[in-house]
Amino acid sequence: MANQNDSFIDEVTEDLRRDRLFGLFRRYGWIAILFVLLLVGGVTFREISQSRAQAEAEAWGDAVLMAEESGDPAAILKVDSAGREGREALAGLLAAAGWVENGSTDAAAEALQSIASDENTDSLLHDLAELKLVMLNGAKMDPSRRDAVLTRLSQTGAPFELLALEQKAVALIEAGRDEDAITLIRQIQQKDGLSEALRMRLSEMMIALGVEPEALPSHSAG
Repeated sequence: MANQNDSFIDEVTEDLRRDRLFGLFRRYGWIAILFVLLLVGGVTFREISQSRAQAEAEAWGDAVLMAEESGDPAAILKVDSAGREGREALAGLLAAAGWVENGSTDAAAEALQSIASDENTDSLLHDLAELKLVMLNGAKMDPSRRDAVLTRLSQTGAPFELLALEQKAVALIEAGRDEDAITLIRQIQQKDGLSEALRMRLSEMMIALGVEPEALPSHSAG
């Protein structure tokens, strides 16, 4: 009898729980439905936005490639950047490379200077523009300005550390400070992450300075 009573109580309790749950759902269920709708809508909107941004980026890239194929670097700068951060700087770098290839160094320097002078330029593209400007102008730059730029770009861990150090060595050679250049080149050769192309350039610089390059273990990043 006790078992039957317990069973009856359990059934009543379960019914009460179910009724209470249904009551809560009828009262507040719309909140859960609204939450689900918002969640689904947010995911859908994000996917549409990402797809649209990807298509826009691909269209911009195709337009830049077509401008490059025209043979006129200025055409690259005319491609609408759609206000996207970094695109104007990237277009300027590509145009500068085209002008250098065509022998129009003044136009290339102007494009690079424009990027380097823009405070809103992405830091990586800004540093790349400054490095290319140093490489392009070389000894024509104000020595103190050139040294300041290369000192900043060659800080440990900087994106273009090794290339900036290489340009420091070039500046030392141009200034007639061969011993300092040799010391710096040897320091660069001991660093990790040297590409094979940079390793070869450093060896050629040592040979030009009358020093037999040392055989060093490879530190190439791959």
